[in-house]
Amino acid sequence: MVEIRHKTTAAVLLTVDGDELRGIKLSNARLAGASLAGWDLRDVNFQNADLREADMRSAKLAGASLKSCAFNAADLAEADCEGSNFTDATLIGTNLCGAKMQKAILRYAQLSGAILCGADLQGADLSMADLRANFERANLAGADLRGSNIKGANLAGANLMNANLTGADLTSAKLFGANLQGATNSLGKALAKPAAAKRVAAAPWWRFWK
Repeated sequence: MVEIRHKTTAAVLLTVDGDELRGIKLSNARLAGASLAGWDLRDVNFQNADLREADMRSAKLAGASLKSCAFNAADLAEADCEGSNFTDATLIGTNLCGAKMQKAILRYAQLSGAILCGADLQGADLSMADLRANFERANLAGADLRGSNIKGANLAGANLMNANLTGADLTSAKLFGANLQGATNSLGKALAKPAAAKRVAAAPWWRFWK
């Protein structure tokens, strides 16, 4: 039997039969403030669950279904969310610093005020999402940002190589030191092309005989 407790009161929020949570269905669960730091939650179905203010630091969430979940003010720092589905989820003010979110799906997600410093979002789908968040030094290489709201977002030092920004609103976004090679702008045009490799002239044949 697994008991999920509140992070401060230790009150039991949910009891689950079995020895682990991996792969089970917890849709619509009421887990606000839950203590889940470091737990193995891979492939769990959390759809529509309330996880506001939950402690999920370093939790293993790869492949989890997190559609329409509420993560407001939750702590997911260093969590492994590779390939997880956050479609329509609310992550307002959520801490995702250093989170591993490669190829995660965050379509229509709300991340205003979220902190994603150093997060790895390579190849992630953030199309149509509210991304008015802190992405400083985040890896967004190859990410799909089409139609997203990035107004005033902090993208300083972020890697946006080959990212798709077609239709995205970048008004007042901070892009100092960001890598935009191969990325497309809001009009679907290339922002910067990778630098061409310099051609080194071959040494004359007679120099080999010195």
